[in-house]
Amino acid sequence: MPIYILRFFSAFFLIATLIPFIRWDHWWIRIFDYPQLQKMIILVLCVSGWIFINSQKTTTEKWIWISCLGIAIGYLFLKVKTFSPLGAKMIESVPYEEESGIHVLVGNVLQFNESYKDAVSLVKETNPDLIFLVETDQKWVDGISAIKEEYPNTILIPKDNTYGMTLYTKLEIVRYEIDYLIDEEIPSIELELKLRNGKVITIYAIHPTPPVPNENPKSTERDAEILIVGKKVKNNPNPSLVIGDLNDVAWSYTTELFLKISEMADPRRGRGLFSTFHAKVPLMRWPLDHIFLSKHFGLGDIKVMPGIGSDHFPISMKAVLTEHDTTEQLEVDSEDKKEAEEKIENGKEENQ
Repeated sequence: MPIYILRFFSAFFLIATLIPFIRWDHWWIRIFDYPQLQKMIILVLCVSGWIFINSQKTTTEKWIWISCLGIAIGYLFLKVKTFSPLGAKMIESVPYEEESGIHVLVGNVLQFNESYKDAVSLVKETNPDLIFLVETDQKWVDGISAIKEEYPNTILIPKDNTYGMTLYTKLEIVRYEIDYLIDEEIPSIELELKLRNGKVITIYAIHPTPPVPNENPKSTERDAEILIVGKKVKNNPNPSLVIGDLNDVAWSYTTELFLKISEMADPRRGRGLFSTFHAKVPLMRWPLDHIFLSKHFGLGDIKVMPGIGSDHFPISMKAVLTEHDTTEQLEVDSEDKKEAEEKIENGKEENQ
């Protein structure tokens, strides 16, 4: 490999590792939050390149590059380790009990995808208690209408702007409301469900905008919506789940701030990445679809499901109400609370 190419890749991916430390909301900064594992692998390849380069004239330069790249690799390893079996679990595993548990299936169907039969087949094979799908327009509502026979309780919000959402459940819906937390075109759902044992839980189902130039040049509104829901969870005494395509990765600063503010737990931590996007590009995958749990739950099971023709894989999780707190929460301080409030206000102002 020519040395100038090695220098370019080494410098670029070192900068790409540092950029997420900048707290600006611009998409071209926030996009570097996503590929942590990919950056680490490329940096390892760069180190290998410097180790095996033969030029004696570059000895000093070689070790400077190896040292800098090694520090970056160590940092990224610690980030990735959190979302692997080497990391500490935030939620303990417990045996799944149908009476006190809930089986949830979450997926972004990709509005222009027409694989309706694949989605119906997946539902019939997995038989969840609750299904939450986003990017659903009227064609999708009609295309998967066969599942309504088993799922009589529904909340349907079909939209043509890729922000439609549909929720199907076998459980009793005690109460629900459709909110537009930041943008009048982007809905979210808050509902209370009665489990088979009579206990009531709250579910917040959301799909905020991604920070990409063709949709939203900043992450401001996305961050605000996520944090608004986090505050709702914190003030809600009910056992709660937050589900949906958050358009944010599990290790981002915003997601960590959400976990602090809400006092929820991420079942991925200590288990694996469970990457759901991009289904069509194996080398560029990260976890965008989430199911977060309050301290009232233990984890029965979590897995990424087979594709349904979308650019996202669906994700399935079984959660169980427990008598004792089986979770670990991230500590929140006054600075975290202040920053969350500022992000929420900025998001509201951005959309006025």
